[in-house]
Amino acid sequence: MASSAITSTPTSFINKKDAGLSSFSTQPSFSIRNSKKRVARKIVSVMAPQQSERKPSTTGSVKTAMTMTEKILARASEKPQKSSARMQRSGTVKRLSLYLTTIYSRPDERANRNVDILREFCIEQNIKYFYDITDLGNFKANPDYKGVCHVALAQEGHCRPGEVLLGTDSHTCTAGAFGQFATGIGNTDAGFVLGTGKLLLKVPPTLRFVMDGEMPNYLLAKDLILQIIGEISMSGATYKSMEFVGTTVESLTMEERMTLCNMVVEAGGKNGVVPADSTTYKYLEDKTSLPYEPVYSDEQARFLSEYRFDVSKLEPLVAKPHSPDNRALAKRMQRCEN
Repeated sequence: MASSAITSTPTSFINKKDAGLSSFSTQPSFSIRNSKKRVARKIVSVMAPQQSERKPSTTGSVKTAMTMTEKILARASEKPQKSSARMQRSGTVKRLSLYLTTIYSRPDERANRNVDILREFCIEQNIKYFYDITDLGNFKANPDYKGVCHVALAQEGHCRPGEVLLGTDSHTCTAGAFGQFATGIGNTDAGFVLGTGKLLLKVPPTLRFVMDGEMPNYLLAKDLILQIIGEISMSGATYKSMEFVGTTVESLTMEERMTLCNMVVEAGGKNGVVPADSTTYKYLEDKTSLPYEPVYSDEQARFLSEYRFDVSKLEPLVAKPHSPDNRALAKRMQRCEN
């Protein structure tokens, strides 16, 4: 399983000047007979009046209010604004982290061969952040196995506000808890990222979820996201960004925020994101020394929809088979069968 942090590379565009086109007629002659008199009339020329080149406005570029996700992708693609086509190209692999999941720890020759190939590749390419299932002292940093990549990415300091993170697992969106754009991609996309340092992404519209109120001690972050998925359905956020804000979100720990963002994919979401704050910065103090620059949604940013919840009135929930949006109150469950 590979997770890659992506930043931008300069992109060049060719600007073409407007070309003027003038049409000149030939000079045909024709006659009109009137009272046996021949009158000749000649059209000298036909052309559009020449216009001076139109100068660009001197008032500067128009500032468009943007959401967090739009800002992150715009910056990664080195565009001051989201493009009209709503497509962004992010580039330059800034950091590559490779993790081995528990699926490869089983006694299977083919699976183990995959591990051997990956290990040889990391040694050959001098990849610094390879987290093996065994301790290998010849790697530069953190050579031992770290467990599930979504947790390890955060614990090892690979999640930073304002950045782009791509991983070959659908729940890579977990890292959005750090105020970054994080989403899962397929192996083909991952190969393209490794080969070119770029990836073409459609900029998703944003659904905003405002959660206020004191969170009862019997509630978990899992109850919050189940409440949301139950409201919008498991397809309600298809290729959309889910932004979580409000006093309740501000009171959550980083682990609880990661729980929120982890399950956005269960609603079809492209990514989930929580604005970075003092809780985020405190968590990162001993995790990374690299600089980062958080971004926040503008006050006038356009959201596709906004949902508000009074968390103090919510109750513990469960998701019944066979769908995450099939929510029910935990107190109404009579029994549980495995």
